[in-house]
Amino acid sequence: MGGNMMPENKPSQAAPPAGLSDPERWVELYGDYLFKYALMRLRDAAKAEDAVQETFLAALKGGKSFAGRSAEKSWLVGILKNKIYDYFRKASRESTFTDLEFYSDEESDRFVGGGLGEGGWIHELGPQDWPDPGANLDNAAFWKTYRDCAGKLPKNIAAVFNLREVEGVKSKEVCSLLNISENNLWVMLHRARMALRRCMETNWFGKKV
Repeated sequence: MGGNMMPENKPSQAAPPAGLSDPERWVELYGDYLFKYALMRLRDAAKAEDAVQETFLAALKGGKSFAGRSAEKSWLVGILKNKIYDYFRKASRESTFTDLEFYSDEESDRFVGGGLGEGGWIHELGPQDWPDPGANLDNAAFWKTYRDCAGKLPKNIAAVFNLREVEGVKSKEVCSLLNISENNLWVMLHRARMALRRCMETNWFGKKV
């Protein structure tokens, strides 16, 4: 992560609060990690860098709130999460936070249309088996493929998926944060999962790895 990430108008401190390292070293110690964390969720380098800068500034102003109950890195990540949530909250107020046209009908031919199996997968078109999942989860190439696939999701669908499935934010909190209905939440999550499954099957499970 290039450039000087520490805010120029940072408040002066004679010494860091107990348990915290010198704030001058935060960029060196945590800058790259926080930037990658924000970039994965915001998918925009400029917005990610802004979020990290805001995080460092908030930490400098609120350093006395650090009580040592968590590691310094975890404390900074917690502040960054709130900055990311603030971004999504603002975005939801400025536009309709949906991408519901995404994959609206592309999967309809994969399910049984009527009869006893209505709503179920057409067998040969259903999800492929995942052999030896433990080995895949330890494979760096697997996670690179996953990140590439996740990066293709529309930004609003990706935001919903990251908040609910990656960050573990409760469904009601996601709906409140993004000003969407619970029905929209579940539709967007469903389409995100379907898109990720299709992409992973094409780029990982469908290849000899």
